[in-house]
Amino acid sequence: MMSNPTIVNTMLAAAFSSELVSNARYYAVKVHEATNHKYDGKPYEVHLQMVYDFACKYVHLLPNNSAISEALAACWVHDVIEDCRQTYNDVKDVLGEKVADIAYALTNEKGKTRKERANDKYYEGIRNTAFAVYVKVCDRLANVKYSKETGSKMVEAYRKENDEFKKQLWSLRYKEMFDELDECLQGCS
Repeated sequence: MMSNPTIVNTMLAAAFSSELVSNARYYAVKVHEATNHKYDGKPYEVHLQMVYDFACKYVHLLPNNSAISEALAACWVHDVIEDCRQTYNDVKDVLGEKVADIAYALTNEKGKTRKERANDKYYEGIRNTAFAVYVKVCDRLANVKYSKETGSKMVEAYRKENDEFKKQLWSLRYKEMFDELDECLQGCS
């Protein structure tokens, strides 16, 4: 784990300017717009930017520059298979296998309820895919923060799911992220 802010900032600047991340942002925004996919009535880019911002905040938890670029790119496309009629191969053709693997891992299973869609198989796929836990926790942080800021009833659903979410995905590597998630969910009723 890196702690030198100069090294982290240099690596982060390189990841921010990477062609992979730029392509992922463009692709994700384009396919969400093409399917008229919204986030609480807003352009879906609002949510994707929040996920990306959390990834940038915790980028020091990633091991190297290649992982940073792939994880940041995956933040932009984490919902395109699930929500935008894109396939694993579509994502792979645009952004490569590693980013496509993360997007695929974060695609919910088929189910009628949230619990059926986020079942044991879903969580197993996330755990077994490099950096998918990182992106999923960034996604959850973004959803919880937005829900709290807007007074959405979804914050209660996230609070109720939090023990299972942590049971399935918690790791020491991402402890800081899970601590923030717990803090954000405190006081929800």
